[in-house]
Amino acid sequence: MRTVFFILIGLICLPGFARAEAVPDAEVKNLLARIRENRITQADFQEERIIHLMKKPILSSGRVWFQPPNRFRREVKGSSPSLTVSDGHQLWIYYPNFKSAERYPLGKRSPLDSTVAAINSALNLENVENTFQIAAAKIDKGYELALTPRTASMKRVFQKLDLRINDNLQADRTNMLLPNGDRIVTTYSNQTRAPVPPSTFEFTPPPGTDITTPLGR
Repeated sequence: MRTVFFILIGLICLPGFARAEAVPDAEVKNLLARIRENRITQADFQEERIIHLMKKPILSSGRVWFQPPNRFRREVKGSSPSLTVSDGHQLWIYYPNFKSAERYPLGKRSPLDSTVAAINSALNLENVENTFQIAAAKIDKGYELALTPRTASMKRVFQKLDLRINDNLQADRTNMLLPNGDRIVTTYSNQTRAPVPPSTFEFTPPPGTDITTPLGR
């Protein structure tokens, strides 16, 4: 569970507002609507996981795909590759080097539901006003949003999520503060709004893959 938690949180991972002008609460709703209209469907990412018990951060990179309201795909490249895929009903994590895969059911009060809901709300900004307290500020080249969870289940996932939005109203960078004080900072590039084929969010384990169901379902 701890491994899948960090993989999922890496999907949505700005220090305090610097040289920023606060956006009035009355205008935040309109700003969120404009951002939703320009949200990305895929992008490259570079992730820096800052763990307080380690001297150096853990670095990774890859590409992500999104489809509202609850589908995503995350491919990590490098010497320790992995693939995380959700079709909204189940979530797969595949480790090519080990020829192993983990399957997690979603819905029906799955322990992962709150984490996946946090990812979808933060990345798609769907109904984000209902699940987060939001503070927005205008900066030189876009906006900064500070999202604080409203519910206890969300607070168990993270304490705060800061998003930097560029001039094109697309996510450039996210910074997530975890309950234990660790941080996950993710920078996005090559963002695009191109349509994503439904098959992107499907996964069939290759022959010979060792499949486990850690939640026992």
